[in-house]
Amino acid sequence: MSDRKKAVIVGAGIGGLAAGLALSRAGWDVEVLEQAAVISEVGAGLQISPNGVRALQALGVMDVLQPSLFEPESISLSMGISGRRVFDLPMKGYAQGRWGAPFFQVHRADLQDALKTQLGKEAGLVIRTNAKATGYVRERGGASVYLERGERVFGDVVIGADGLHSVIREQITGPDRARFTGNVAWRAVVPLADLGTAAPPPSGCVWAGDRKHAVTTRIRGGSLVNFVGVVEQADWQEESWSRTGDRADALRDFAGWVPHITAVIEAAPALNRWALFDRPALATWSDGPVTLLGDAAHPMLPSMAQGAVQALEDAVILAGCLVAETDLLAALQRYYAVRIDRVSRIQRRSADNLALFHKSGWANKIAAYAPIWAAGKLSPALIHARQDWIYGYDPTAAL
Repeated sequence: MSDRKKAVIVGAGIGGLAAGLALSRAGWDVEVLEQAAVISEVGAGLQISPNGVRALQALGVMDVLQPSLFEPESISLSMGISGRRVFDLPMKGYAQGRWGAPFFQVHRADLQDALKTQLGKEAGLVIRTNAKATGYVRERGGASVYLERGERVFGDVVIGADGLHSVIREQITGPDRARFTGNVAWRAVVPLADLGTAAPPPSGCVWAGDRKHAVTTRIRGGSLVNFVGVVEQADWQEESWSRTGDRADALRDFAGWVPHITAVIEAAPALNRWALFDRPALATWSDGPVTLLGDAAHPMLPSMAQGAVQALEDAVILAGCLVAETDLLAALQRYYAVRIDRVSRIQRRSADNLALFHKSGWANKIAAYAPIWAAGKLSPALIHARQDWIYGYDPTAAL
């Protein structure tokens, strides 16, 4: 009999794979259960701030990931129709000096592939597809996950990394419904070469407008432009990350905006459309030896670009707690105590940013953007300082 403890992870997204890698590197056996037949990711871009880069460094994936990364020149906020710049803050080279790690943009699929590649090098780690979880039962000092086909998979710890509509979360907290935020997002990825002079700048660019905003980034080493456009909408009946939208609707949503935005929409091979949902903070993430991670625990709006990064932080810190504590239940309580204030604060900041980017009416815009413009001109460090508590965080030193 092995003395190694075993973790069962439900969900093979970025958070689940990162948790599996962190625990395997810490000496645990790990079994990852994924309901899909193939582990794949709908194409989309991510921004990985320095706190997330430190997590990836701890997981040992940076060498594999490096060819796919793009380091933006800056982070900027501009008006979507006029193109008028509110601020443009240096990031390339600057992030390393201020926060101790670079700021990168990456294709979500490339990050997931890098995690899978690194996982393939780990002993005692199994990834199972076509393994849909339907719930769990606490037993033998741990818990067993029920699979749809009737099998049970036992672990000393079970981690629900199964997203916004987590079946593990529902069993821990009881049934509830995610709240529609009144916003719908467009998403597209376009080859840079197809955009010519209309290509957005090589930066992380937020474009603000009346009750909507867009974000453009570069991914896959800079060869692709990633576009996300968030538009306020009264209702939404369908929940899907892969629903395709109509190009004419996207062009109507961003009519009159700068060519950087309209050119991307016109050149996009496909435009996906999905609703943005959130949930309130939870009073607990655990039921005995069963806990939550990532969107299952704390879904976030994309307007701080911290959803995937916070899942990476979760993975590193959860593994650290399980290694540091001999009592597994105490370790899971410590994990929650370390994480809850930080992720709740980032959830609130994400909602605040969304409201900031959607200001309408000139009086509201001037009141919101004039102080930021002045700070960007007179002392850019003041704006950077607002990110210190997020970007300067080191998940490997959080315990």
